[in-house]
Amino acid sequence: MNRNAKINSLLLLLVAALAVLPLALGLGEGKEEPFTGADAQAESAITELKPDYEPWFSPLYEPPSGEIESALFALQAALGAGVLAYYFGVRRGRRQGAAQALAQAQAPAEPTREP
Repeated sequence: MNRNAKINSLLLLLVAALAVLPLALGLGEGKEEPFTGADAQAESAITELKPDYEPWFSPLYEPPSGEIESALFALQAALGAGVLAYYFGVRRGRRQGAAQALAQAQAPAEPTREP
């Protein structure tokens, strides 16, 4: 196994551990919504500290349900991952093309045969 494959395997294992460990260790037990986002946690903290707080503005679009909100978030994450994957793919392709062009430029010219 080459070095890149080992690093990729280690990173994949680390991501899986980050997803499974909070569930296995029971970090969300005893809470009504154990794994809420930072926005919801901030909103509840602000409400506890200052119950009469009024937000400065409201969202432009409020999804009708939590499932739609989650789907939109997943779509946003997928689009971002696609853009990053495209960028890194193009970058790698350009690097490989430049290396191939350099190798061809450094190779001795083959004599052409005339029939």
